[in-house]
Amino acid sequence: MELKRKQSASSNVIHVGSKCRRYLLQLISGLLLSVFATLAPAALDRVGDFALLDNAGTFHQLSRYQHRKALVLMAYSDECATMDALVDNFKGIALEYAGSDFEFLLIDSQDLDRPELNELGTELPILEDDGQLVSETLNIENAGDVLVLNPERLSLFYKGQPSKDLESVLTSIAGEGVSDTIRQSGAGCAIDYPMKALHSESPPDFASEIAPIIIENCADCHRQGGVGPFALDSYIMVLGWSPMIKEVLLNKRMPPTQVDPYIGHSESARYLDPNDVQTLVHWINNRAPRGDSEVDPLEVFAAQDRSEWVYGEPDFIVTGSRNEIPSTGVMDYVYDDVDLPFTEDKWLRAIQYIAGEESVLHHLVTFVTAPDEDFWGDERISESVTRRFVGSYLPGKTNAIEFDEGTGVLVPQGHKLSMQFHYVTNGQSAVDETQFGLYFSDEPNLKERLTYAVASRFLLPPNANDFELQAEQKVEQGIIVTGVRARMNFRGKRMKFVVENPEGLTRELFSVPSYNYGWQPDYLLDEAELVAAGSTLRVIGAFDNSLSNPSNPDPDKEVTFGLESWEEMFTGYFTFYNQ
Repeated sequence: MELKRKQSASSNVIHVGSKCRRYLLQLISGLLLSVFATLAPAALDRVGDFALLDNAGTFHQLSRYQHRKALVLMAYSDECATMDALVDNFKGIALEYAGSDFEFLLIDSQDLDRPELNELGTELPILEDDGQLVSETLNIENAGDVLVLNPERLSLFYKGQPSKDLESVLTSIAGEGVSDTIRQSGAGCAIDYPMKALHSESPPDFASEIAPIIIENCADCHRQGGVGPFALDSYIMVLGWSPMIKEVLLNKRMPPTQVDPYIGHSESARYLDPNDVQTLVHWINNRAPRGDSEVDPLEVFAAQDRSEWVYGEPDFIVTGSRNEIPSTGVMDYVYDDVDLPFTEDKWLRAIQYIAGEESVLHHLVTFVTAPDEDFWGDERISESVTRRFVGSYLPGKTNAIEFDEGTGVLVPQGHKLSMQFHYVTNGQSAVDETQFGLYFSDEPNLKERLTYAVASRFLLPPNANDFELQAEQKVEQGIIVTGVRARMNFRGKRMKFVVENPEGLTRELFSVPSYNYGWQPDYLLDEAELVAAGSTLRVIGAFDNSLSNPSNPDPDKEVTFGLESWEEMFTGYFTFYNQ
C-alpha cells in the first residue's frame, strides 16, 4: 500500500512537472517571439523596380528617386466618371506637400499613347505605361488607386484612396517612418487588363513569338563570346535567366540606349516594341512554356558566323594595337593612332569594324586627325569645333555603315586615324586586336561628312540630382544633319538635340532621356534634317550627381569639366554635310 502511494505520488509529481514545463516553454516562446518581432525589419510589401517615360518625354525610375522619401503614384483612366474628382483631391494633397521630399506623379493605367495623354491636360506629369505592365505588376486594380512607394527599399508604404489616411501616411514617412504597408479598398473604376487575360488563357509560343524577339534584340550580345555576361542561346538559358529578363525589361536597363520613340527615329537605336515587352513578360509570368516545336530557333541562330565583311573585302584594313585586358578591375580609355600609307587624299564611302575580342570591347570611336594632332584636338580648348568623325563600334549588330549617296568622309593625304577604345573586364583576361575596314569611293564631287562637337564648360556641384546645362552652335550655311551622339561620363542624366531656325522656331531632332555612360552609340537618323543657314544647333541636358545615380562614384564630390572618364564633359555631336 505504501509503495502504491509512493508510486501514485511520484506519478502526480511527474504530471505536475509536465504542466510546468509546457507552461514555461510557452512563456519562453512568447517572449522570444516578442523579442524577434521587435528586432525584425519593417514588414513593408516588396515591389519591383520599374522605369517609364512621362507625357513630356522625361525618364522616371523608382530606384532613382532615392533623394526623395517617397514616390506617390495615382492610377489614371479617363474612362472613369469619378476620375476628375479623384485627381483634384490628389492634386490638393500634392500641393500641400509641395517642396517636401515627395514626388507626385500620375500613371496611365489605360494604355494610351502620348498624343492622347497630352490631350487630357493633366497638370501633373503622367507616366506612359505602354502595355499596362507596370500597373499590372504593381497590382493596380482601380483608377484612382494611390501607391506610396519607397524608392530606397523598393517597397510599398500605402495603397488606397487619396484620403486623410494617405495624408497621415505621408506625415508619418516625413517623421518617424512607416513600418507596415497600409492598404485600403479602392474607390474608382476597375482597370481592365485584356492582354494579361488573353496571355493567361493562351501563353505566347516560345519558337514563333519569344525566340524571334530574343534574336532581334538580345542574342547578338548575349551569346558565347559576346559582350553580354551570359548567353541566351537556347530555351533552357532563357528559362534560367527569365526572372532577370523580366526585371531588366521593367526597369529599362535592357535593351540599352534608352531613347524617346516620339522624338526622331534611328534604326541604330535599340527600340523594343511595347507589345514585344508585354509578350515576353506575360510568357515569363505564365512559367515560360517550351511549346511543341522540335527546333529551337536560338540554337540555330547561335550557330551562325557573323564575323564577315558585309560589303566584301575592304579596300584597306586597319588593325588596331594589341590591347591586353585584365580579368578584373576598371580600365580607362585606350588611345591608338594609326598612320596611313596613302600618297593621295582618300574618300570613305563605307566602313566596318570587326572586334578582335567581342566579350571585352565595349565601344570605340574613330576620328581622322592631322599628323601632329592629339585625339581630342581643339575639343580641349574650344566649346564648339568641327571634326572629321568616321564612325563608332558598339557590341551587337553588324558594325557596317554605308554613308549617304553623294557623301563621304575625307582622309587627307598624311592624316591618320585616331581611335579611342573602351574595354570592360569579365573575369577572364583577354587580348583584343580589332580590325577596321575602309571602303573607298571614286565618285567625283562628294560632299564631306563632318561633325560639330557642341560643348559647355561647367563646375558640377555635389549632391545635385538634376544639374541642367545647354550648349549651342550657330551654322553660317545650310547643312543636312544625318546623325547625333551624346557624350557625358558617369554622372550624365539626359540630352536632347534641338534645332532653332532663324525665325526662332525650334524642332527637336532626337532625345536621350536616360543617358547611360556604358552605351554611347552614334545615332544615324532615319530622316536627315535640313538646317537652314543662320540656324542654331543646341543640346539641352542634365547631370545627376546624387546618390540616386547608380553609376555615380561619389555624390559628395564637386566635379570639373574634363575629357577623361573621372571628369565630366557635356558634348553633343551633330554629324552633317553642307547643302
